[in-house]
Amino acid sequence: MLQADGPDQVRPIVCPGGSGVYVCQECGYQSPKWLGRCPDCGRWNAFLEEPVERRVPRRGHTDGVLGESPRPITEVAEGNRSHRTSTGFRELDRILGGGLVASSVVLIGGEPGIGKSTLLLQSAGRIASSGLRVLYATGEESSAQVRMRAERLKVLVPNLWVMGEQDLEAVCRAAEEIGARLLVVDSVHAVRVSELASAPGSVSQVRECTGRLQRFAKAQGITVVLVGHVSKAGAIAGPKVMEHLVDVVLFFEGDRQYRYRVLRADKNRFGSTEEIAVFEMTEAGLREVGDVSEALIAGRPAGLAGAAVAACLEGRRPVMVEVQALVAPSPLPSPRRVAMGFDTSRMAMVLAVLEKRVGVSLLHQDVYLKVSGGFRISDPAADLAVAAAVASSCYDCPIPAGMVFAGEVGLGGEVRPVRDVRSRLREAERLGFSEMVVGLHTEDLSRRAPVVLLRSVETVWGALEVAVGSAWRGAQAGPKTPAGDRHAGPGGSRNFGAPRVG
Repeated sequence: MLQADGPDQVRPIVCPGGSGVYVCQECGYQSPKWLGRCPDCGRWNAFLEEPVERRVPRRGHTDGVLGESPRPITEVAEGNRSHRTSTGFRELDRILGGGLVASSVVLIGGEPGIGKSTLLLQSAGRIASSGLRVLYATGEESSAQVRMRAERLKVLVPNLWVMGEQDLEAVCRAAEEIGARLLVVDSVHAVRVSELASAPGSVSQVRECTGRLQRFAKAQGITVVLVGHVSKAGAIAGPKVMEHLVDVVLFFEGDRQYRYRVLRADKNRFGSTEEIAVFEMTEAGLREVGDVSEALIAGRPAGLAGAAVAACLEGRRPVMVEVQALVAPSPLPSPRRVAMGFDTSRMAMVLAVLEKRVGVSLLHQDVYLKVSGGFRISDPAADLAVAAAVASSCYDCPIPAGMVFAGEVGLGGEVRPVRDVRSRLREAERLGFSEMVVGLHTEDLSRRAPVVLLRSVETVWGALEVAVGSAWRGAQAGPKTPAGDRHAGPGGSRNFGAPRVG
């Protein structure tokens, strides 16, 4: 296979006598002839020839694993909802919906070195300590290498079996012989089935291995956990059908230069996909982080311009995250817009609102945005904190240390309310914050104890007046908005920028 990407390449040499189809190793697109560029995903030189396996099923034989006849749903016996196996990590159990379900298939992906194997080996050791047999099958390491890591993680237990093997049939046979209740395959891109001539990690091998493991789990009642590699785009490598076959898809993310790791659920047939699990990487392995907010805002400098705290929701968990912004004159014709831990397109939208609706001049300024701790936030409630941090850095006006923001910024410059403000307030109160800036039409919280002062604003202009006070008013004579703009602040056609205290 050619290594370089580009349209000007020589066609690969095809072995004589080969019969099969050409399969894109990036997305699984099939073609009867070789193509330089995949018409589906656009990748260059990703096609490899793979043989077509023609199987003639025996008469009366089916590949189904359940062998059930159709019946009315009211006559189907109700499953045992309470039968779950704890992984030994409360955070991991919570994101799974209470633990591992028997006969389920879990796929976990992430960047190399992020901690996938570490987490699974620790969980396998803790499950084995409870008396259940676990088989840890690895196609990328030897058994001796796994033992070295197990010694460091202190999970040397007799019920944890290790097997270095790439043949999937041998792995399944061994799991059945030892009576394992949990099978960990590290990774699905390193094992292969002998019937296919393609190499491990190819689309056909990954698809076939995932399908066989899914049928094996349902037939034997064994929980199977698969480790998956990621592509250059950051998604789990292989055909998309692999994610459809499994029951749970987890993704491990985080910057390897930071100690925190976040585990998110992209798919979960047995629980919610809105939960996250946070871990800390230490010398002894991964450690659960119970108080995420305290860990993310610890050591926050006081009186620093360009820093704001956002009250976000990750699933149903309130998390306080510090957002830092740096605005500096740009020597380039096109100023830089760099965001770490925040969506770049959403940052561009917030900057456009500041420029158009509020009058913050950023046309010739570089803007750098960073979420502390290597955390990545997707909650729209962080928009207001981003706007406040950028304006604070632009005019060198520090935001009060006891202030936190929770509001979505609209294209008209309005601040929209966000969901579940009550839990955000409780988290802010627990961490000692004194004020929270929210949208004007936030839910009625009049019955709450007034420990945290709730400031309701209608526009970004009003939020910045609350955040930086007289320093902001001295820097801005008035918002630069077109005449007749109904979202104008002081000096415009409609003045509703003044904050309201709730």
